[in-house]
Amino acid sequence: MFANVIMLSTVLSVNGHLPPLMPWQGKSLQLIQNSGPLTTDFELSGGEVSPSYEDTIKFVDRLIAANPTQFASIDIGQSNAGRNIKMIVASESGQFSANMIKSNGKPTILIQAGIHSGEIDGKDAGFMLLRDIATGKRRDILTKVNILFIPILNVDGHERRSKFNRINQRGPVEMGFRTNGNNLNLNRDYTKLDTPEVMSVINVINEFKPDLYVDVHVTDGADYQYDVTYGFTPSFASESPKIAKILEDKFQPHIHKTLTDSEHVPGPLVFVMDKREFKSGLAGWIAGPRFSNGWGDLATVPTILVENHSLKPYKQRVLGTYVFLDGAIDALSIHYQTLKSAVVAEQTTPSELVLDRKYSQEPDFIKFKGIKYKKFNSALSGQTEVKYLGEAEYYENLPIFWRKEIVNKVKVPTAFYLPPAYSQIVNKLTLQGIVVEKVSDTSPVSALKRADVENFEFDKMPFEGRFRVKANFSYQDIEVKPLNGWYRVATDQARGKLATHLLHPEAPDSFFAWGDFNTIFQRTEYVENYALVPYARSMLKDNPKLALEFDKKLREDKVFESDPKARLNWLYSKTPFYDAGYLKYPVLFQYKIEQKK
Repeated sequence: MFANVIMLSTVLSVNGHLPPLMPWQGKSLQLIQNSGPLTTDFELSGGEVSPSYEDTIKFVDRLIAANPTQFASIDIGQSNAGRNIKMIVASESGQFSANMIKSNGKPTILIQAGIHSGEIDGKDAGFMLLRDIATGKRRDILTKVNILFIPILNVDGHERRSKFNRINQRGPVEMGFRTNGNNLNLNRDYTKLDTPEVMSVINVINEFKPDLYVDVHVTDGADYQYDVTYGFTPSFASESPKIAKILEDKFQPHIHKTLTDSEHVPGPLVFVMDKREFKSGLAGWIAGPRFSNGWGDLATVPTILVENHSLKPYKQRVLGTYVFLDGAIDALSIHYQTLKSAVVAEQTTPSELVLDRKYSQEPDFIKFKGIKYKKFNSALSGQTEVKYLGEAEYYENLPIFWRKEIVNKVKVPTAFYLPPAYSQIVNKLTLQGIVVEKVSDTSPVSALKRADVENFEFDKMPFEGRFRVKANFSYQDIEVKPLNGWYRVATDQARGKLATHLLHPEAPDSFFAWGDFNTIFQRTEYVENYALVPYARSMLKDNPKLALEFDKKLREDKVFESDPKARLNWLYSKTPFYDAGYLKYPVLFQYKIEQKK
């Protein structure tokens, strides 16, 4: 009793800076078990504590021991610090291999918790749900679906536990850290695949082929009434719109009703355009492929991102997650065949693909359950700040700005060709579930293009351990040539859309943008002026057209005219001695030959 009093006072002192709460007493409180077999640490603490990695693994072992005929635990990977990443497999049939799971006639849901390990609601909710299955309270669930449950993905970040990791989040008392042990954000790694944690998840998805992927987070940002917000790529911006429409029209109403019936407040996954003026509107987020749900959209893996509201109490958030998962499982069991048909239909690649979007200038309008706030001038920040008051405010027409405006759309090649030296890219493509073929035919390949970098700019600071790069390109026709020993990636395959985003250098989350081809920006052969000057003089004499081009550049570009180094470098670039790979994207594009009418 004394320990509980100390713990409660600690929670109050840590959370005393947060906005006041609206009262909540939902029906889902009945889900809590206060004693008995497999009562979780979360429940024993009154909804305030989430267990350590060590205690989590012990609970997994107890859970498996309680129902070994329907539960199994497997290690799907290992962190850089050597911690095993556990996944629980739950199946009514008691057969747990990927082949058995895929062939037992039930849909499979993959539930992932702790990708940001401070946002650990999904772990404790998932344990309660599995406990209720194991003890017979919810025998119905495994008659509907198979469950894959990763309680902690970011196992190293999970153990960087502290009461002070997230200043704007109510509980648990101690929580993990956002990034992994190498300070990388796992939910920025779905394209570049730098982390063993995300590589493990991709392996699970490719092996078990889940029908629904749920990634559980906790949001930051403004205060509002919703306790469980969630979303997916909306159909108007989706590259798999048939899947998105089913999530919108079938899953969302079902999940919303399940949450509402348990007296939770489900809401849309949105952010605030101006955190100091809520009324200015919301930002409708469209995730890129570096994120789990953006990757899922391109890979035709139906994916829902859950963002529980950080200012709601931990108990309320965990219970809301339990109810959300219950609703998602039920919706999947009902709409499984329709969703599966949509997945098959979307495993084709269009002739054009949108690579980037920006926010529209004109908003849409939605009804929104907000929280009253007042603005005040802060002597500390020297600007206007916001104080939320803990009282409901309803917006009938709140602006919402979606990323509807297309910034860049490209024609999709029929195939990409990678040189043999880039086998590390081939390995990542293969891990992504993309089919790569090694070319053994010595016949020349036609209709090839190469992307030449015209100008480029590197980020000033590293992002996710990489110096990202942006560039503009010109595209050159390449002579017919044999590509024996190269790697061919056809875009007419199930993950052709994802392959295009990874290999087209203009895509914001391409391997190029992440810096996997940065060696093309360096020249490693050099020239001495005593050799270049006589060679260039002879070259210009033998090539009058080039000589005229040089004279014109001297006349029209005074900076060039006055810069000896620039003049000689230009001349060097016109010689056959110049590095043919400098600023040349090494991946070639093949397009269909247009038939002349």
